[in-house]
Amino acid sequence: MSAEIPKQTNSEKEEMDNDLPLPWKRIQGALWLIGLAILAWKGWWWPGILVLVALSGLFQAGVQVYLQQRQEKRNKQEQWEGLNAQRASWLPAVCPRCGAPLGVDIVEWSSASQGKCPYCKALIRPEHQA
Repeated sequence: MSAEIPKQTNSEKEEMDNDLPLPWKRIQGALWLIGLAILAWKGWWWPGILVLVALSGLFQAGVQVYLQQRQEKRNKQEQWEGLNAQRASWLPAVCPRCGAPLGVDIVEWSSASQGKCPYCKALIRPEHQA
């Protein structure tokens, strides 16, 4: 007997993407509980519930924007680290022209595989491109 994994439809995937992670759900739940308590205490049910719904929606949208920006920042950092690792694999330890020490962080990069020595401005490329 084989167990099949149910496939998700596009709408189910979008719904999961719009869902907040658990810590943020708890904060949103607390926002609702505190908001409902204030509405019950002050008796502001009719206009107050609309304000609470709006605040909840704004909170969720703000958190989603924050999480998306954080993920994009992580992705850029990973790409940058990968590019630096690739550059470090072919970058010579010293400049071929002036003999100055070189590192990925001090070379002036003009493209992914071409840079200049910060001291003598000599062009530095991988061996197979030279």
